[in-house]
Amino acid sequence: MPILRYTTSVSAERTVAEIHKLLAQANATAILSELVEGKTSAISFRVQTEFGGLTFRLPVRIAEVHQILLKSKAIPPRLRSPEQAGRVAWRIVLNWLQAQLAMIQAGLVRFEEVFLPYCQDPAGKTLYERIREG
Repeated sequence: MPILRYTTSVSAERTVAEIHKLLAQANATAILSELVEGKTSAISFRVQTEFGGLTFRLPVRIAEVHQILLKSKAIPPRLRSPEQAGRVAWRIVLNWLQAQLAMIQAGLVRFEEVFLPYCQDPAGKTLYERIREG
């Protein structure tokens, strides 16, 4: 089965803008796009929680998505470019974020439960990165 959203034609820039809007609607107090070679590589945002203001960082791993596109025989060659990988990666992040915020809104989970692996410490490392480093 091909990767989710592999046929999208929505630009990565438009999707990043949609993510910014969604985070603003979710009461983010700050939103930052990290850039590598002029392209957004991660979005960080700050939210007030019962534990105080917390910062979270959502990375996008376009190179990894590109490798999946390249390996999938079910995906036409015209949809295997690095640019398509960026479009696909950001659409998947948007869809995931929409689902998580819907679960929070429905009272199924708390904000911190969903986003905890992405919580940044003062040095900018996420909890997941800290655990992975040992």
